[in-house]
Amino acid sequence: MELSAPTLWWLLSGALIVAELLSGTFYLLMIALGAAAGALSGHAGAGVSAQIVVAALVAGGATAVWHLRRARHPRSAPAASNPDVLLDIGQPVRVEAWQDDGTATVQYRGAAWQARHVGALPPQPGAHIIVAVHGTRLDVTPASPPSAR
Repeated sequence: MELSAPTLWWLLSGALIVAELLSGTFYLLMIALGAAAGALSGHAGAGVSAQIVVAALVAGGATAVWHLRRARHPRSAPAASNPDVLLDIGQPVRVEAWQDDGTATVQYRGAAWQARHVGALPPQPGAHIIVAVHGTRLDVTPASPPSAR
């Protein structure tokens, strides 16, 4: 039993999709799309050379488009400081006193949390905003910049 060229393209496309599912590399889907285009061109009666050219052009074009799209859209913030992941980001806390090492104990959600000052200015007591969560430690920044005196 001999397999036709379009059948081989479909098998290659399926193998690339399985490889993408195992690796999580989205670019493999773009190459699988090129293999599917090669199969379709084979079904349309194109020769093997034309099938290879079509597959290469579609796979290369789809990969380039996906790469440019990812380059234009910035990645989301890391989970520790992403408000879409942690609803604590942006919530207010009150710091009564800072320790010499730039940490403080704050009450948040009915429990004592360790807070760490984030910012260029020296830590001051008062209202702060949570900017990141690392386990049971909150990274906080002043809620409003200190006024000039």
